[in-house]
Amino acid sequence: MSESGARGRLVVGRRELSSLSREKTIVLALVIQLFVAGFSSFLVVGLTSLYSPATVSGGGVEVAVVGDAGGEFVEAAEAAGGLRVDPYADPTAANAAFESGAVDALVEARTREGRIHVTVTAPEEGLRKTLVVVRVRAALETLERVERAERAGSLESGVVPLPPPVDASPYLGFTYTVLVPVLLLLPAFIVGSVAVDGITEEVERGTLELLRVTPLSLAAIVEGKALALAALGPAQALLWVGLLSLNGIPVANIGRVAAFVAALSVAAVSVGVGTTLLVADRQRAQLLYSFGVLGLLTAATALPEGPTSTAALLAIDSPGPLTDAAVAGYALVAVGLALLVRWYVGRVDPETL
Repeated sequence: MSESGARGRLVVGRRELSSLSREKTIVLALVIQLFVAGFSSFLVVGLTSLYSPATVSGGGVEVAVVGDAGGEFVEAAEAAGGLRVDPYADPTAANAAFESGAVDALVEARTREGRIHVTVTAPEEGLRKTLVVVRVRAALETLERVERAERAGSLESGVVPLPPPVDASPYLGFTYTVLVPVLLLLPAFIVGSVAVDGITEEVERGTLELLRVTPLSLAAIVEGKALALAALGPAQALLWVGLLSLNGIPVANIGRVAAFVAALSVAAVSVGVGTTLLVADRQRAQLLYSFGVLGLLTAATALPEGPTSTAALLAIDSPGPLTDAAVAGYALVAVGLALLVRWYVGRVDPETL
C-alpha cells in the first residue's frame, strides 16, 4: 500500500466517523449504551428485579397452607426463606383468605400413595405473580431435596445426587451474564449497521461518484470506511468498560476483551459491507444484515463456548479451556470474512452500485 493510498484511506475513514453525528438512530443507540454503562450500578438493582424477581426484598410473600403434608411444606419454606407461611386447618377458610387478598397464594400439600402432591394457586397476572411463583418454587425445591434425602434408603436403586445449592448474588450474575456481554456485543453489531448506512448513503446521494474522482479505487474507499468503523467497536467497548469500573463493576482481561470485540467488529463490518454490495438499497440491506448477524449469533450459541459466554468468562477473569481458542477462532473468521469481502469488492463494477 503506497503512502498516498494509506493517506487517502485515512481521510475516508475520518470523513466516515465525522458523519456519524448526522445519524440520529446511531447516536441514540450510543447514548443509550453510554447511559447504561455510566449508571450501571443503579440500573442493575432495578433490572435484576425483572431478571430474578426473588431479589425483591420489600413486602415478603405470604401463603396459606392446607393439607396433611402442610407441615413438610412449612419446614421447607422456612429453610428456603422469602415466604411467610400461615397454616390453615380448614381449606374453605384458606381459600377465602386468598380470594380476599389476605394471603398472596394458596398451597395445598397432601399425601397420596406415599407421595406428596402440592397444588399452588397464585395470582393470575402481574409482577406479584412472578414473585410468588419464584418464592414458592424455591420452597418446593427445598422440599424435594429434603424428601429425596429422607427416602433414599427406601429405594431399590440409588438416586442421582442433586447439585449443591449455590449461594450467589443475583446482582453479580445479572451483571456479568447479561449486562457486560450486551455492552460488549452491541458495539460490534452497531458498527456493522453503520457500515451498511454509510455505503448505501454514498450511493443514494451520489457522493460515491465524487469520491471515485479521486485517485482512490472503490476498494480503497470501502477499506477506509470499514477500517474506521471496525476500530470504533473496540473503542466503544473500552469506554463502556471504563464506565463500568467507575461504577464498581470491574472487567478483567481488558486486552483480550478488546481483541474479542475487535474480531466481532471486523466480522460485523465485513458482513455489512458485503450485504451492501449485494443489495444497494438501505432498508433491504439493513434488514438482510440484521437477519444475517442474528443468524450467525444464533448459530454461535451451538458452539461449546458462545460469544456471550466468552465475554462473561473474560470479564470475571475465569476463562475456560476454550476461551482463548474461541477468541482466536472469532479472529480467524473475521479475517476470512474481511479478505473475502475485499476480494469481492475488487470485482464489483462501480457503475452497478
